[in-house]
Amino acid sequence: MLASTARAQTVPASPADTTLHKFQTPLGAARQPWYRGKLVRASIVPALLIGYGVSVYDDHGFYSSRRAQADLQRNFPTFSSHLDDYGQYAPYLELGAVLAFGVDGRNDRVNLALIVAKSELLMLGLVEITKRATHHLRPDGSDYRSFPSGHTSQAFLAASIVHTELRDKSQWYGVGAYAVATTVGAFRMLNNKHWESDVLAGAGYGILSAHLAYLSHRHRWGRHPADRPGVGLALPKPTKGEWQLSPTMLPGGGLGVCASWQAK
Repeated sequence: MLASTARAQTVPASPADTTLHKFQTPLGAARQPWYRGKLVRASIVPALLIGYGVSVYDDHGFYSSRRAQADLQRNFPTFSSHLDDYGQYAPYLELGAVLAFGVDGRNDRVNLALIVAKSELLMLGLVEITKRATHHLRPDGSDYRSFPSGHTSQAFLAASIVHTELRDKSQWYGVGAYAVATTVGAFRMLNNKHWESDVLAGAGYGILSAHLAYLSHRHRWGRHPADRPGVGLALPKPTKGEWQLSPTMLPGGGLGVCASWQAK
């Protein structure tokens, strides 16, 4: 004979996930016009930077790249620094230091690593394809890999990730990261390695790569559909209980064991 008793339990739905990214659209939300969509919003700033960079390519535009470079070389003819080679990764050092001191970002370590990996691969691919397609000569004449600036792309990519991860804690984290990224772009021009157009487009490529990585990171690693708001139903978790065994007399005079389970 098997006896089983259990009490009905009401399990509340999972709490809202406060680590949703700023470009994600909750499932079930009303559809918006395309120009108000997350992808458009995520692309506005990068598009402006890349577009303006293209507009001042070579001798074009209101203040062309060649004119800007001539002014810089006239005012800083002997400038030389390698800080831009290291500064492109400085925002990542800022992020690592902040996390090490116990400040939590928007994502856990695993999801943050995945976002960084996706954005880096995307940025490197976009920059390399564009460099090969444009085949543009650097200001110092060293090679034909000028447009866009890879150093600037890397710096603004890292700065955008810092801003997204820590902006809920303090906006100053992002301000500092973007200031470093802007300095890297300025140094690339002062070192006569890149034109104005290269730096502007590079900044746009970096920001765009980070935004697209966050936008595409909808199914976070290690989380089940029931743990995300708006995805499926919040099903009750299996109830834990305890088993009890006791001897019993069976019909006909035999001995048996009665198993009972009591839910906690």
